Amino acid sequence: MTVELDPSLLEGADMFDVLDPDGRREVLQAGLVRRLPQGKMVFAQGDPGATCHTLLHGRVKIVQTRPDGAQSVIRFIGPGEMYGTVAALMDKPFPADAVAVLDSVEIYWPVAVMRQLMTRFPQVAMRSAASAGERLFELQSRVGELAGEKVEQRIARALVRLVRQAGRRTPEGVEIDFPITRQELAEMAGSTLHTVSRTLSAWDDREITASSRRHIVVRKLHVLLDLAEQGAG
Repeated sequence: MTVELDPSLLEGADMFDVLDPDGRREVLQAGLVRRLPQGKMVFAQGDPGATCHTLLHGRVKIVQTRPDGAQSVIRFIGPGEMYGTVAALMDKPFPADAVAVLDSVEIYWPVAVMRQLMTRFPQVAMRSAASAGERLFELQSRVGELAGEKVEQRIARALVRLVRQAGRRTPEGVEIDFPITRQELAEMAGSTLHTVSRTLSAWDDREITASSRRHIVVRKLHVLLDLAEQGAG
């Protein structure tokens, strides 16, 4: 039996929010929706880039393993964001692992189907290119941070990015709405677990943050923003 999917599922999505409900319905019907249990590997670094993905619910992290075996968290994907699409459209292997960090739901399309959709809806191709460009600028900015900023400032900037991507207002402050370890924050900031733990402990003492093993709340966002921009506070 065919299940009719609500086209509102793609409202706000990177690539598809420019379409009308009929267009979004067509896109949904061309894809495959599946649940991703927490810890599920969506695709692995080096796998053929054969599918294009959009997250509908939950959170997925993109993790790259370097030749020396060290890992870097490249990005956390939130609802409505595409991932894996650029590699697939370029006929390249996936450059990183994609792993569900919460129980999640995604929709994905074989790359041949996505190319047909982009021909059918050129605005989807334009949105895909724009989103890829934004990711490139973000990565360039992060490379600049690694080269020219003190470690505390890099940690603050990484945490500010998480607040913007996944911050949720609570009575205690702005909570990162998914579990994140200090190791993952260290990988995002190009730092070490020891340095991130020491920095967060100092910020906790100053009530800038309230953190535990897999949970971070920013209590004084204005101070964190100042640390991110000025590197002092």
